[in-house]
Amino acid sequence: MRRVVVTGLGMINSVGLDKESSFKAIVEGKCGIKRISSFDTTNHSVKIAGEIEGFDPKTVMNPKDVKKADRFIQLGIKAAAEAMEDAKFDSFDADRFGVSSASGIGGLIAIEKNSLVCDDRGPRRISPFFIPSALVNMLGGFVAIEHKIKGPNISSVTACAAGTHAISAAAKTIMIGGADKMLVVGAEAAICAVGVGGFSSMKALSTRNDDPTHASRPFDKDRDGFIIGEGAGALILESHEDAVARDAHIYGELVGFGESGDAYHITTPELGGAYRSMKAAYEMAGCPNIDYINAHGTSTAANDKNETAAVKMLFEKDIPLMSSTKGQIGHCLGAAGAIEAVISLMAIRDQILPPTINYETPDPDCDLDYIPNRARKADVNIVMSNSFGFGGTNGSVIFKKL
Repeated sequence: MRRVVVTGLGMINSVGLDKESSFKAIVEGKCGIKRISSFDTTNHSVKIAGEIEGFDPKTVMNPKDVKKADRFIQLGIKAAAEAMEDAKFDSFDADRFGVSSASGIGGLIAIEKNSLVCDDRGPRRISPFFIPSALVNMLGGFVAIEHKIKGPNISSVTACAAGTHAISAAAKTIMIGGADKMLVVGAEAAICAVGVGGFSSMKALSTRNDDPTHASRPFDKDRDGFIIGEGAGALILESHEDAVARDAHIYGELVGFGESGDAYHITTPELGGAYRSMKAAYEMAGCPNIDYINAHGTSTAANDKNETAAVKMLFEKDIPLMSSTKGQIGHCLGAAGAIEAVISLMAIRDQILPPTINYETPDPDCDLDYIPNRARKADVNIVMSNSFGFGGTNGSVIFKKL
């Protein structure tokens, strides 16, 4: 099968509107979590989130088309445009270039808005753009139209593992010859009353409303839940031979990916699922020396304990350095895997490992080196990125410096 490399990156989240500003802020330990401003939180027990400020969708879309696309699509278009520009294509065969998109929920803001319109004003007042703007695969549809990409157009809708699964789906397509290039884009925008209220009712979110920048604290003993973030990540994957032929800048090679299911519980993770996902990716990569793991690290009691145990089970005594960047940007749900893959590849590029911020009180169940609070310069050649989702769906990817 053909080798797959990454030649373009794009990212937007609550600490930056592009990959460079985002990565700089993440490495510096800056936090984008703050009081929610997009809706009235008076009756909500959770009043904080990783909202993006200063993004104008009209800068990346025709103003007439903005109302046709939910916010998650708008964010995805932004990240995808950056990745395409970063890849520096002079030209490409549109029929051999595909899209692999991802979102955990899709157009939740549009769903909430039009449900209220239906109840308050009747079904005749529902927007004709409602359904197209809410469908997860419309992210890939909009992006393909924008860039005239006519190859395979596929979507992953696997909760918080969706972005990572979109990467492995794209890689498989290239490996078996279904396309020569794939644009991977994962996006999520679920910061709305029903989104925050729904996760809050599950007791999944931190209620540290009076101290938002310290609310997301992966692996810390006093963690009390995750923080919803919004954002998008995009990667250009292409065959190694194509990238070399056009003298493209290569961020890294995708040398391993793994997927697994817990078959255990609809929301609570199970140790074996995370272990099998990582093990599959690790063995596919040839069991190399992993320098860094960008952990799923949600800042929930169950996930952080479970992921730590799975890492220890797989690597035994030779355990890689590991951190979670969700303390800085929150949990971007279905976009998390794509965003964190971008972060992992930029860590290889800059030879620096982002920190786990807000790590103050060690937890006996989380006893690894999580790169607490300050970034660390390191010799970074091979990185793993993990994503685990509700329903017991798991994904891991491994990138190698070339």
